[in-house]
Amino acid sequence: METIAVQRRIAAPPYEVFDWCADSTNYQATVWVVRDRLARPGDEAPYGTGAIRVHTWLIGRFHERITAYHAPRSFDYVVDKSFPPSHHEGGSMIFESDGTGHTLVTWTTRVEIAVPFGGGAMTRLAVKPVLSLIFRRILAACAKELESNRGVGTDQ
Repeated sequence: METIAVQRRIAAPPYEVFDWCADSTNYQATVWVVRDRLARPGDEAPYGTGAIRVHTWLIGRFHERITAYHAPRSFDYVVDKSFPPSHHEGGSMIFESDGTGHTLVTWTTRVEIAVPFGGGAMTRLAVKPVLSLIFRRILAACAKELESNRGVGTDQ
């Protein structure tokens, strides 16, 4: 099992960054994401607890369920089904204000490709770097949109 974690500081308040990231249709702003849709709305909000998000990315298809929703601080999820098959121990996105109108986003997930032999090595050598790249690109798309709405240059 591999832990994948990426962070990005975005020049926008946590509630805006949270809302952008919770609505996974925004992820289509990257070339890595073919289609994202909300298959079932959540309990307290469209992307709240119990929501089902279906991701079709260049690397596969993922059926994801939101397991906790604490707007605008964090949400957790688990991938229930995927192709290629994987074992997923859950993921989270945490949104922390730095007190200056910026948000530090921490995106973490724990996953392993489910193949009979070599799943750990394949995950470590191929899946982890690719998922890290995709997560960084999604957060860059978030920063680009939210920061351009404010007239701010993107902040790495």
